Amino acid sequence: MKLLTSQSNEQEESHWLSVSDLMAGLMMVFLFIAVALMLKVNQDKQKIQQVAVAYQENQVAIYEALMGEFEDDLKTWDAEIDKDSLTFTFKSPEVLFAQGKSDLTYEYRRLLENFFPRYLDVLWQFKDSINEVRIEGHTSSLWNGYVTDTQAYFNNMELSQDRTRSVLSYVYQLAPVADRVGWIKRHLAAVGLSSSRIISDASGREDRRASRRVTFRVITNAEIQIKKILEFQQ
Repeated sequence: MKLLTSQSNEQEESHWLSVSDLMAGLMMVFLFIAVALMLKVNQDKQKIQQVAVAYQENQVAIYEALMGEFEDDLKTWDAEIDKDSLTFTFKSPEVLFAQGKSDLTYEYRRLLENFFPRYLDVLWQFKDSINEVRIEGHTSSLWNGYVTDTQAYFNNMELSQDRTRSVLSYVYQLAPVADRVGWIKRHLAAVGLSSSRIISDASGREDRRASRRVTFRVITNAEIQIKKILEFQQ
C-alpha cells in the first residue's frame, strides 16, 4: 500500500513539474516577444525622429534659400515669407486683381514674370523633398449687402479659385520655365480658400485688405515618409 502511495505521489509531482516547466517556457516566450516588440517600437520611433529632424533641417534650408534669393524684393513687392509654413505671401490686393475680378492686373503679370522663374529655381534645389506647391487664394468675408454670409462664402470660394487658376495658368506659360512644365503639372496646385483664413487686426476684427491675398506654399514630403514608416509596421 505504501508502495502504491509513493508511486502515486511521484506521478503527481512529475505531472506538476512538467506543467510548471511548460508555464516557465511560455513565460520566456512571451518575454522574448515583448522585448522584440519594444525594440521594434524604439526602432520605429528613431526612424520617425530622424524624419522629423531631416524635415526641420530641410524647412530651414528652403527658407534660407528663398530669403537669400528674394530678401531685397520683399519690401518692393509688399511680400513676406513665413519660416514655419514656407508660405510666400503677396499682400497688396490692389496690385494682384481688381476687386471682385479674377483677371491678373498688368502689374501682377510683370511681378510673376520676375518672381516665378526665380522661385522655381530655388525650389528645384529641393525638388526631391517637395510634395506640392500650393497657390492659395484668400478673400475677405465681404461680398455685398444683398447676400447671406453663406452665399458670400461660396461666392468668394469661386472667386478665390478662379484667381489661383489664373495665376497657375499664367506662370505655366512663362518661357523661362518651359523645360519644367512636367514638374509644374505634377506639383503645383491651385486652391481657393475663400474667407476661411481671414486676417484680424490688433483689436480682433477682420482686416479686409490683408485678408485679400495670394500665397505660394511649399509642402514637403516629410508626412509621406512618416506614413510609409507607419505602414511598414503593419
